[in-house]
Amino acid sequence: MRQKISKMNSYLRIVSYSKPYSSYVPSYLILTILSIVFGSLNFVLLMPVLDVLFQNIPAKELQEPDFQWSIDYFKNYFYYYLANSAKQYGSMKALQYVCAVIVISVLLSNAFRYASFVVINRAMYKILSKIREEVFNKMLALDLAYLSNEAKGDLMSRITNDVEQVEYGGVAPLKSIIKEPLTIVVNFGILLYLSFQLTIFVLLLLPISVFLISRLAKSLKKHGINSQEMLGKILSTVEEMLSGLKIIRAFNATEFIRKKFADQNQHFMKTIVYISNKSDLASPISEVVGVITVCVIILYGGSLVLQASPDLTASQFFAYIAVFLQILNPAKALSTAISSIQRGLAAAERIWAVLDIQPKIGNTAAPTIIADFTNNIVFQNVSFQYNSERIILKNINLEIKKGHTVALVGSSGGGKSTLADLIPRFYDTSEGQILLDGINVKNYELESLRKLMGIVTQESILFNDSIFNNIAFGLPHATQEAVMQAAKVANAHDFIMETENGYQTNIGDRGMKLSGGQRQRLSIARAILKNPPILILDEATSALDSQSERLVQDALDYLMENRTSIVIAHRLSTIQQADEIIVIQEGEIIERGTHEDLLANEGFYKRLSALQGN
Repeated sequence: MRQKISKMNSYLRIVSYSKPYSSYVPSYLILTILSIVFGSLNFVLLMPVLDVLFQNIPAKELQEPDFQWSIDYFKNYFYYYLANSAKQYGSMKALQYVCAVIVISVLLSNAFRYASFVVINRAMYKILSKIREEVFNKMLALDLAYLSNEAKGDLMSRITNDVEQVEYGGVAPLKSIIKEPLTIVVNFGILLYLSFQLTIFVLLLLPISVFLISRLAKSLKKHGINSQEMLGKILSTVEEMLSGLKIIRAFNATEFIRKKFADQNQHFMKTIVYISNKSDLASPISEVVGVITVCVIILYGGSLVLQASPDLTASQFFAYIAVFLQILNPAKALSTAISSIQRGLAAAERIWAVLDIQPKIGNTAAPTIIADFTNNIVFQNVSFQYNSERIILKNINLEIKKGHTVALVGSSGGGKSTLADLIPRFYDTSEGQILLDGINVKNYELESLRKLMGIVTQESILFNDSIFNNIAFGLPHATQEAVMQAAKVANAHDFIMETENGYQTNIGDRGMKLSGGQRQRLSIARAILKNPPILILDEATSALDSQSERLVQDALDYLMENRTSIVIAHRLSTIQQADEIIVIQEGEIIERGTHEDLLANEGFYKRLSALQGN
């Protein structure tokens, strides 16, 4: 019972996205009903066609009926007009008249059907666009700690394939959920009018088909979840392959990656084939059950006609069968839609899993907006750990004064980058607090806090866009002159002008059309343009050759002038002029002081300096 409630809640959540577009519903319903009525009318008109062909128009139909608002009046009047046409112009003329009415009815039915599709498609794709946008916005807001534990391919799968599955399995069936029951109801109304006795008999047979289809759909959801998870793993493997192709080839790991992908692909293929086979079984089962039902109806209805029952004439019986056959397709579509919904719900639950995550890092109820940095940054007894297994930082106490440069050095994995990441609140402290101008950074509005900071990392984070847009990233109103000036200061202007389209040159995915030094200088130009009072440099030159390093270091020296800088460096030669050097080992500060002070201590820093030949 709880599982059924969960499924219902999940589907209702999909439906809830349609609320802003509820204005489309009345138009869709009206157009759909008109389409169904005119579509069913085509088969009801088989009765007069047969009566004309077999010259079986009752004599009473030759008299014009008295007007009244009823179906019988319009039916009798049609027969009256038909009978008179047959009497005056011959049966062929009457037959032409009926056929003309059928053609007009078909045209109207399809025109209304197309119009209903136009209306519902607009609403449907607005719903999907809204879901996809919410997932993207949620990913933008998620904590880095969560994102670092998730495979990129799996997250990409949720915003692409899972949303697509929600389209085909959750939103698209909405058309069937609305249209097909209406079709069935309208046609059953016609069947009741044609023969009440036969329709009651039919109603006793239909639960069989419904029971069989409902039994089939139960196992689809579980396997749907498995298939989406498997597809996420496949995308992760593809993303890793494209990002690390050079390493894969260098270590002759091509066959390993190929086998890994093949195994995942085969697993996914088997799962999706199973799901497709089960899903596709719904239509054949309903068709077989439908044909058996029609045969039973023919036997029972035929017996009524042969017994000359007043409830059912031969022409009515043929029209009855034709209308009933129009119920089978909607019934099959409805059963297929129910099966598709199971797959859609599996994808939807993976989407809800992302949307329901509450980021731990965010604004307080009444955050303080900070416009400028005026005094210092103070770490008070700060400790940090990603999880309960490993402590990254232990009891850090540190003051960074405005205008000073503080360098963080030590072995890899010691916690240097994590310490710097705590200042812009990419992560929050596990214990202790960080004060910026005397106020806990957790009490500042995030956007205003991060506006004070510029960050240049070892890996240049660039985007598949123009050079201009990469430098002006996050500053939509930046002028061409300001961007060019920032590039000149960063020693980037000359190589930019040598590219094909200058500042409008596209640099490719992650800036791969540029060299490492060029990418880094664009990152520095971006920081210069932002003009932040606080600067965080995370090993900004460690991956560069000597010539590129010199150009980048010159740009960094300019960038650091009159700013508060936190510099993470492996090359000690780049931070000898720092106001204070902090040596971090295994998450703890083990030494601190100026370059000269630390050399005089003859501790870890001096040994590290000696290793680098400084």
